[in-house]
Amino acid sequence: MTEISTVAYQVMWNRLISVVEEQAQALVRTAFSTSVREAGDLSAGVYNATGAMLAQAVTGTPGHVNAMADAVGHFMRRIGVGTMQPGDVYITNDPWEGTGHKHDITIVTPSFHQGALIGFFACTAHVTDIGGRGFGADAGDVHEEGLYIPIMRFAEAGEVNETLLSIIRGNVREPDQLVGDIYALANCNEIGHRRLVEMMEEFDLADLSGISDFILTNSRKATLERINALTPGTADGHMRIDGYAQPIDLRVRLTIEKDRILSDWTGTSPVDKKGINVPLVYTKAYACYALKCAIAPEIPNNAASLAPFEITAPEGTIVNAVWPAPVALRHVIGHMVPDTVYAALDQLLPGVVPAEGAGCLCNFQVSLRPRMDAPAPDDAVRAEVLTFNSGGSGARPSLDGMNATAFPSGVMTMPVEATEQVGPVLIWRKELRPDSGGAGAHRGGLGQHMEVGAREGHEFDFQAMFDRVHHPARGRRGGADGAPTTIARSDGAAMQGKGKQFVPHGAKVVMAFPGGAGYGAPSDRDKHAVIRDLALGYISAEIARDTYGLTEAEITETQARAKTGETF
Repeated sequence: MTEISTVAYQVMWNRLISVVEEQAQALVRTAFSTSVREAGDLSAGVYNATGAMLAQAVTGTPGHVNAMADAVGHFMRRIGVGTMQPGDVYITNDPWEGTGHKHDITIVTPSFHQGALIGFFACTAHVTDIGGRGFGADAGDVHEEGLYIPIMRFAEAGEVNETLLSIIRGNVREPDQLVGDIYALANCNEIGHRRLVEMMEEFDLADLSGISDFILTNSRKATLERINALTPGTADGHMRIDGYAQPIDLRVRLTIEKDRILSDWTGTSPVDKKGINVPLVYTKAYACYALKCAIAPEIPNNAASLAPFEITAPEGTIVNAVWPAPVALRHVIGHMVPDTVYAALDQLLPGVVPAEGAGCLCNFQVSLRPRMDAPAPDDAVRAEVLTFNSGGSGARPSLDGMNATAFPSGVMTMPVEATEQVGPVLIWRKELRPDSGGAGAHRGGLGQHMEVGAREGHEFDFQAMFDRVHHPARGRRGGADGAPTTIARSDGAAMQGKGKQFVPHGAKVVMAFPGGAGYGAPSDRDKHAVIRDLALGYISAEIARDTYGLTEAEITETQARAKTGETF
């Protein structure tokens, strides 16, 4: 075979990225769970024969794909490379060898070409139910959090393990949905494999060694150039968040050195009694993501571009929880890792990172059933409904924060129609929350108002997974804090930010999700931006006057123009 040019290798690199994106889109189109189809809570990637990640799909979450970067090595070790054969498909939901909790199913498929193992495809998706207590923070250890699937064969030489499927079906509340998701995961890997083989035949490749070396060598070189262009230094970051029953302190020491950036989480709060703990693989995923966004965002994610970011944390801290700690809601803490990293990085690279945002997703799960306090109608049913929602992201050094947008996870807010379609749940209200974005030269993104109930004849348990109730997002460089999370029942009963809570027939859960914080002094905000915010309803007249200094005449004129439908 003739020598392959740099241009040809670059074309192949781009092709691999498109291959894994098609892999991810196949999963979106075929998955049963709304968390995958509507929210995009998934990841997909291709790996070389040594288990190094070569490319990841654009669709998906950094918590999944960066954690999954380590997972393939565990599969190779547990299964044994010498025993692998075409038609094999492997599975796990191990929190420490997968992506952080049991509600993520990871599927790995070996890819063979001309009889030789050339690499692997892997994908992960969040499933609605895995048994146990259900998706929530209430467990005392990981055994209560659902069915455990060790790394094992889902299919061997094309034959599906029906015994495993029977065990899965017998231990979960939504068996058809979960089994459908597993088949969708396996199918998307197969599609990735087919497209890879097509590319290899087009370029007359016997294996991936050449393109693998090209990708990893150039990615590492480019990342190191970015790091070595920075001024070396050390800074500490700290964030206090709600936790479960008591506040959690996240502490990081960030050090920029030649050829690497160190992130040391010594001093962080210890493991919690409840299921908000984070396996180190998930902490690494979001710490790397935060640094890469700030320092080398244009370099595609792969094993080499992630390697210079070194993450350490003492065992027994909440960001390095070891078995059998409960970890179901590891995202509630894990999604706060980037803002903690940015608290330190802002001292080393002023004017680069955003203010704090909502951080963790504003998710909740509703377990519906026929009412027990009176006869229920014949059409009342049991159902598990998981919905993904977002608060506002933090303002950036030169831009406002994004409204109702998940950072760092990137998971999409789910449409009301999709949520109501899968069970007898009713979304009575879902709209932006005025005045929730922190004031600043650049305003924080807005959170949302939501009201949730059930159809006639149903009661439900509400599994809350919120933070920022007591510790809202903090402003940066003179910006104001974002608004905190609030939650209560429509009948006046108090509710907690985390945990399973009963909601009787006829009652609703009334929530306000947090806003992102502001960046820079509010007095420096452009007046036209303030007028536009007022016209769009993002801020009230009181904030426009008292915080940003608009006159009564300007407020009155803006409100009058807005009523006519004028564009601002």
